[in-house]
Amino acid sequence: MKKFLSVFMVIAIVAIFAGSAFAAPEYTIKVGYIGSDSHPTMKAMKEVFAKQVEEGSKGKIKVELYPNAQLGGDRELAEGVQMGTIQMAIPSSSPLAGFDKRIQALDLPYLFTTRKAAFDAVDGILGEKLNGYMAAKGILILGYQENGFRHVTNNKKPIKSPADLKGLKIRTMENPMHLAFFKALGANPTPMSWGELYTALQQGTVDAQENPYAMIDDGKFYEVQKYVSETGHVFSYEVLIANKKFIDKLPADLKKLVIKAAKDATAKQRELMEKEESSFKAKVIKAGMKANTLTPAEKKPFVDATAKVYPMFEKDLGKDLMEIIKKVQK
Repeated sequence: MKKFLSVFMVIAIVAIFAGSAFAAPEYTIKVGYIGSDSHPTMKAMKEVFAKQVEEGSKGKIKVELYPNAQLGGDRELAEGVQMGTIQMAIPSSSPLAGFDKRIQALDLPYLFTTRKAAFDAVDGILGEKLNGYMAAKGILILGYQENGFRHVTNNKKPIKSPADLKGLKIRTMENPMHLAFFKALGANPTPMSWGELYTALQQGTVDAQENPYAMIDDGKFYEVQKYVSETGHVFSYEVLIANKKFIDKLPADLKKLVIKAAKDATAKQRELMEKEESSFKAKVIKAGMKANTLTPAEKKPFVDATAKVYPMFEKDLGKDLMEIIKKVQK
């Protein structure tokens, strides 16, 4: 009988520990993203965010990553976060203008000339202001990540002046400011979601598109586009966002853990993007694209032509924000 009881106790103890180890998590964080699993953004989320959150919470939080637009395009992802159907997402900043027009400040043409100036602004007074606007809409910004300087690709010719864009049917994001500055350059902008873009380029529905090298590579646009011209018209951000109610309802220790992991993942993403930028460019050129870098003299007409966009959106952005923009513009 004693032997039987001893065996029973051992089995019971093993069962208890096994149950603890495989207990269902108390919280699940679904993270949506339009890019691929191999993009630096997903690498950072997998290697830093998911690892820190799951290990740090001792299994109380499970992180599920959904790349390749499995949960929708940027607009759908942001809507899902606001409604709480998904907990986090990493859309480009541009579609967030649909929730608060003032986020368009990040898309003013030629606002920043270096990535340092771009990150100094969002890590400082500009970011603080925008974070407040989005929090009021139920969306927390947990990190500004790098998408990169946006360049124009097309199948017609290298773009060296605004005249080369005249009449060119170019896909833009669903953002009023992008539409405005491409119209100012004489192009024919057509808003379209990321998921439709490759096919639209392949079928000739649009002639051109604009994206950073990382996304030109990730979207395999080198298969359907011949030229990439380094216009650098906007420094584009990816924004790590979360449902405010979800974050606020987490126990204090888990909330602190998630916020810190998001900050660390953002730092890692920026590091990876800076390191891999040249390889993205090399890859698309090796695949057959022809690249041209605009000289300062060639870029100046683009800057001059799009300057009219600033007063066009002053009412939407507000005087306070415009003052901040003047301080951070470099």
